[in-house]
Amino acid sequence: MGLLSRIAVKNIISLGELDRLMDEAFHGTPTTAGVRVNESTAMKLIEVQKCVRVRAETRGCLPVSIYKRRKDGKGRDEAKDHSLYEILNVAPNSEMDSQTFYERMEIYFSLWGNDVSIITRNTSRNKNVTELYPVPWYNMRVKRDDNQKLYYEYWDRGKPEIFPPEKVFHVKGMSFDGLVGISTIGMAREAVGQGLAMAEFANRFFGQGMNFGGILEAPNALSPVARENMRLAAKEMGAGLANSWEPFLLEEGTKWNRIPMSFVDAQFLEMMNLNKEDIDGLFRVPPHMVANLRESTNNNIEHQGLEFVMYSLLPIITRFERMANWRLLTPQDRAAGYYVKVNVDALLRGDAASRAAYLNTKRQNGALNADEWRALDDENPTGTPGGGAYLVNGAMISLETAAAQQPRQTQAKDGGENI
Repeated sequence: MGLLSRIAVKNIISLGELDRLMDEAFHGTPTTAGVRVNESTAMKLIEVQKCVRVRAETRGCLPVSIYKRRKDGKGRDEAKDHSLYEILNVAPNSEMDSQTFYERMEIYFSLWGNDVSIITRNTSRNKNVTELYPVPWYNMRVKRDDNQKLYYEYWDRGKPEIFPPEKVFHVKGMSFDGLVGISTIGMAREAVGQGLAMAEFANRFFGQGMNFGGILEAPNALSPVARENMRLAAKEMGAGLANSWEPFLLEEGTKWNRIPMSFVDAQFLEMMNLNKEDIDGLFRVPPHMVANLRESTNNNIEHQGLEFVMYSLLPIITRFERMANWRLLTPQDRAAGYYVKVNVDALLRGDAASRAAYLNTKRQNGALNADEWRALDDENPTGTPGGGAYLVNGAMISLETAAAQQPRQTQAKDGGENI
């Protein structure tokens, strides 16, 4: 029995239905626009590729750290000695660095709404994670056994492998059942199909000499030989961008009439722009970040950049953090105060003015000292007592100081000495 037959028997579906599912998996589901779309073919649409690239590369450059809360509950310290720190910051496995790992994770998350990695732990008592190895989501299935217990079935080289939930790092997006995220492309297949169809239409427009065909007009009935000669001449010499200006010989008084049609007349450009806006909105990527500058100004670009962090990146990061705290840290780690945190402030590295203003505000309000500021810029501490001092503006006093002065002020009002 072949592989497809075994799968069909195992899942109790017909071979015809299985052929249809396999065809859709490899080539995409047909759309009303006449093109087939799945998560892989969607990347052929330039707008999808731009949006996914922005999200993936931005997510990949954000550092991830392990922190430990202090026992008194006041403050935290970076736990560089924890075994998970090296995995999340340097190399999750022996074949890829953390940047590649997070970019790949975001590609699957953006397109499929799910990303999975297999968790390897050591055999000692602490069961710490030693490796995270990503696997394609389209080969993974989430199922329940006869006792309704959840498990993951991964198909690798023609055979299934079963993993319990604690061995799978599954970051999922918005979900109907809480177990599997909704495929972004699957739910917006028609919009992506429309974009692919318009791109193919534009390519064929230029490839066929920027015209929509024409009509051969003859005064009388053509002989079979003349008809075949003109058909071949029109096909071989009049088709294609390179041949669009080539003349060809018409026989027996036949005339050639083009059918003109401009993109503007067909409102083609407007349709393409609307489709781009739909795709940008689907991935929640500001238009200016994918070079759509029709409605952009200096003021709204700044706000759109902030909204990208708040409403596009933050939900993704929060899902990752919570899943990492649950699946990658042991119960003992969580009880000891360890937790995973993504540093979104790293995005300010590309905006020196905003970063300097942000740090200067913290410095002037006593939330940052000189040595801490220098450490953020990878500079050595000053080596002086003043480097560790916290400063505030001279006009500001603490509540304790204000309270200590209150009795003296009351005494002065009663006729006593005001010191």
